[in-house]
Amino acid sequence: MTEKFQDRYKTAKNETRASVSFNGYENLWFNTGTLCNLECSNCYIESSPKNDRLQYITKDDVKTVLNQLTDLAKKPKMISFTGGEPFINPNMIHIMDEVLKNGYEVLVLTNAYNVIKRVENNLLTLLNQYHEKIHLRISLDHYTREGHENERGSGTFIKTMETIQKLYKQGFNISIAGRSIMNENQNDALSGYQDLLDSYQVNIDLKDKLVVFPEMEINKDVPEITTHCWGILNKSPENQMCASERMVVKRKGEDFLRVQACTLLAYQDEFTMGKTLAEASKEVHLNHPFCAQFCVLGGASCSSAK
Repeated sequence: MTEKFQDRYKTAKNETRASVSFNGYENLWFNTGTLCNLECSNCYIESSPKNDRLQYITKDDVKTVLNQLTDLAKKPKMISFTGGEPFINPNMIHIMDEVLKNGYEVLVLTNAYNVIKRVENNLLTLLNQYHEKIHLRISLDHYTREGHENERGSGTFIKTMETIQKLYKQGFNISIAGRSIMNENQNDALSGYQDLLDSYQVNIDLKDKLVVFPEMEINKDVPEITTHCWGILNKSPENQMCASERMVVKRKGEDFLRVQACTLLAYQDEFTMGKTLAEASKEVHLNHPFCAQFCVLGGASCSSAK
């Protein structure tokens, strides 16, 4: 039998692979660069202090893309940033300011561990100017110290919680991104995270402010998604992330931007949809394990909880 995830259009069983049509931008992502101050044990993009496969985006890069948005019929309300750790990028504050002054809301995914302190005063300046338009989603892999530090490293839990507490008191709009690293249901996870934040006097109702992402393993044997799976699983292609989102990246050694199908597949040429937003409106064929693990079977979206 043919190996799985080899053919864009057919599965290993020669069934028609599921695909997702693009319905216009609801959220546009930028990867700020893959460098990170942490090296987590199961990072889907392998970010680390040494991984610079995606180079820093600049304010001019972002302006170029924002200019492309003016020509599109459907424009996103939110512009979002992931990494790596976005606040390692020395251009990040200027980038945020550029996006905010153009009328978009901003979501930044951050580990809130040490590096964010470098830009604290500048972030406060932006907060005083743009208020609720700034969203920070903080990675907290589990509500227990052990669970979080098994992924992020010793000593990361308390410092991250102290930063969350400080950002909350300063008035930032905060949400939490966890991971399903323990065998627990969503209600147990919600209760655990809520109790943790309450103990730090962070009075956020997490019902709409917590997303728990499924774990992804590139070598795990996962089923391929066929056109028949939509009905079997009671899922809809219109609700998948790649129906309404794209991610802009800049690879090391390249002087142009690429628009990827989604936030999870930054390196795969097959999922490069073009060099401009207009080119990137093509159909996406779900020819990767992450499409099954995270999106269709996992029911997750990177735009959940802001």
